[in-house]
Amino acid sequence: MNISESCVVVSGGASGLGEATARYFASQGAKVTLLDRDADRGPRVAADIGGYFVQTDVTDDHSVTSALASAVAHMGGINVAVNCAGIAVGIKTVGRDGPHPLDAFQRTIDINLVGSFNLGRVAAAAMAKNEPDADGGRGVIINTASIAAFDGQKGQAAYAASKGGIVGMTLPMARDLASTGIRVMTIAPGIFKTPMLAGLPDEVQATLAADVPNPARLGEPSEYARLAGFIVEMGYLNGEVIRLDGALRMR
Repeated sequence: MNISESCVVVSGGASGLGEATARYFASQGAKVTLLDRDADRGPRVAADIGGYFVQTDVTDDHSVTSALASAVAHMGGINVAVNCAGIAVGIKTVGRDGPHPLDAFQRTIDINLVGSFNLGRVAAAAMAKNEPDADGGRGVIINTASIAAFDGQKGQAAYAASKGGIVGMTLPMARDLASTGIRVMTIAPGIFKTPMLAGLPDEVQATLAADVPNPARLGEPSEYARLAGFIVEMGYLNGEVIRLDGALRMR
């Protein structure tokens, strides 16, 4: 699959890894639709890259179905879907204020895990209508997990569970969609310079970067985007999770 001939939807496309991915694919000549709840920044990013924006709640069936129908109408189809919408909470199972609030756990699972599956399933239905390429391929879905799926830290029960679920569904989704010619891959980033991290003091960011073995720095969102692009073009990659973390293993 050639990026320049792709029609791409990116959830969480208004900021962070999603924005970097949308910008990269657009720079390579792809048609790009950004899906995000941020109706202020989303249209600005889309206009800046010559893309299209649809305000979307990935946890809502109707919202995602309508958004992808709009994306198909605007771009003429979909053959790449990148799931970057997500949230992170830092709450211990039992803390000073008592047990972990159940609604915070549920919301994290709903957005990160259920939202990823929701977009993936609807995107796959649209991709199934594509004409197959020489390998029989009709599209690719790229999910975003985290190294927290493997090395969850204190206060990350909700986040790690949501990302672990994404890791766990990667292979069965790939097997489900194999006969249709749709690949499913997952990227598990380490510590990246995203808006969530940018709010931390410089000294905290420096400490986090020093824990990364090589290179000893924070990941750049553009590096995630370039890996997503490689996955699109490397058609033999399927059903796998790729850690993108500089060999970091959280303790």
